[in-house]
Amino acid sequence: MAGKYFTSFERHLKPDPVFGDMDVAKFISCLMYDGKRSKAEGIFYRALKLVGDRIKERDPIDVFRTAVDNVRPMVEVRSKRVGGANYQVPVEVGPKRQRALAYRWILEAARGRKGRPMVKALAEELLAAYNREGGAVMKRENAHKQAEANKAFAHFAF
Repeated sequence: MAGKYFTSFERHLKPDPVFGDMDVAKFISCLMYDGKRSKAEGIFYRALKLVGDRIKERDPIDVFRTAVDNVRPMVEVRSKRVGGANYQVPVEVGPKRQRALAYRWILEAARGRKGRPMVKALAEELLAAYNREGGAVMKRENAHKQAEANKAFAHFAF
């Protein structure tokens, strides 16, 4: 899978040092603020350790991958202007955008858990996404519901 759905920028991204996985490296890049990669790596790996402590029967990296897969949207709505009216047109989401939205929604939901350290918030959100619960999965379900509600405008697709 390495290099299959990655942009030219991401081709220069090295796999993460612990798992040797490009998806983990990209997630850490999305987690990172102000170029503080080592801090982001520390947060991610400690969060995975907490996940591993709570779910003993599965490898934490498998829990991460399943959580991301559970959050990936299949369809989304895009605005299309037709004859002076704006329509919300459902469109399929490409694999790269699916991954980007999943990462963004997981991190958004984790950062939204106020009053908790980021390590615990990220671990809780990954566990919630793994169990098909939590803010990120709700965001995905809302996107799917919106696409379903606007299915009548699918003939305006791009």
